[in-house]
Amino acid sequence: MGAKMFGEFMGTAVLILMGNGVVANVLLKRSKAEGAGWLAIAAGWAFAVVCGVFTAIACGSPDAHINPAVTLGMAVTSGDFTKVIPFVVAQLSGGIFGAVLVWLHFLPHWRVTEDPGVKLACFSTSPAIWNIPANLVSEIIGTFVLVAVVAAIFSKKIAMTGPAAGLGPFLVGLLVWAIGLSLGGTTGYAINPARDLGPRIAHSFLPLGKKTGSGWNYAGVPIVGPLVGAVLAGVFVRLVHF
Repeated sequence: MGAKMFGEFMGTAVLILMGNGVVANVLLKRSKAEGAGWLAIAAGWAFAVVCGVFTAIACGSPDAHINPAVTLGMAVTSGDFTKVIPFVVAQLSGGIFGAVLVWLHFLPHWRVTEDPGVKLACFSTSPAIWNIPANLVSEIIGTFVLVAVVAAIFSKKIAMTGPAAGLGPFLVGLLVWAIGLSLGGTTGYAINPARDLGPRIAHSFLPLGKKTGSGWNYAGVPIVGPLVGAVLAGVFVRLVHF
């Protein structure tokens, strides 16, 4: 289990470094990518998932969940919950570490970026329109799609034996790209509690110059929504027998 936890830690750290890195690249002042927009962010997050999954596998976790919602959803599907707590601890720790690396990489840019909301956006998600029930539904739907389609990608019904070796992470990356492009504009598609909570914790203690709170009044949505969506998807997959 130790090797698997290390894999989940490293995979999640790379996911956040590359994923929150593209957000910082687009939003922070005097970055050469400043203003590149939503398409760049959605693409960057998709590629970040591919990088994170391959890293997790190479570092010892063949499951390569890098997401507590995926871990929970797969546990519901299989009935085996033994990995949930160890994986979630590793994923959350990796999320914090990855966010610290983002802070370090963009170190001079925090000082010249005056808007504290922009700085927070480089760490955690927030809704386009503040409506907690609607925001929760968005996260539930997005995560349901993530977990259910991941299960479909690796289903033996796909070409009888699943995707070709090494292809799976690329297909999952395409899925996350699709979610970002189609469903991400409402809440920023956290669809991953470690992706949001870990960096939010890092934001709370890192020196970023001018900053306000870490948005804890919204933080429950990108935790509860993905977990509920994952459970629903796990039940669905179990009933349909992917």
